[in-house]
Amino acid sequence: MPVAVAHLPSTTGHLALREAARQAVQRRTSLTVIQVVDAVDLDVDAAHRAGLSDKIERVLEEAGITDLNWDLALAAAPDQVEETADAILSLARKAGADLLVIGARRRSPLGKALLGSVTQRLILSADYPVLVVKISD
Repeated sequence: MPVAVAHLPSTTGHLALREAARQAVQRRTSLTVIQVVDAVDLDVDAAHRAGLSDKIERVLEEAGITDLNWDLALAAAPDQVEETADAILSLARKAGADLLVIGARRRSPLGKALLGSVTQRLILSADYPVLVVKISD
């Protein structure tokens, strides 16, 4: 069963992508890279996918992972915790993933209290293992 990764083009997202790729190689399976965006405009979808694919390939090459079967799954969701997390979980389920890799960043206590966390929602809602990759401070 494939490994899925919720990816953002950020330092934390790239760390999660590298770890997900390593997990896929170790498990001898494929990788589904999930990207949630505000909206998917059909007119620019191909260009958007090409740009993301180039960035993903670059991160994988930098990690020394060049022979991995992977695909990109895009979903549109407004910038709300519940909808973003639900979109990620839905795409991971659709891919048949048995592991979801996500990145996490440090949040202040106030940020934890006031803001919802996609990471927290993914951990609590997923019905398969979630591997959290945290950037070191």
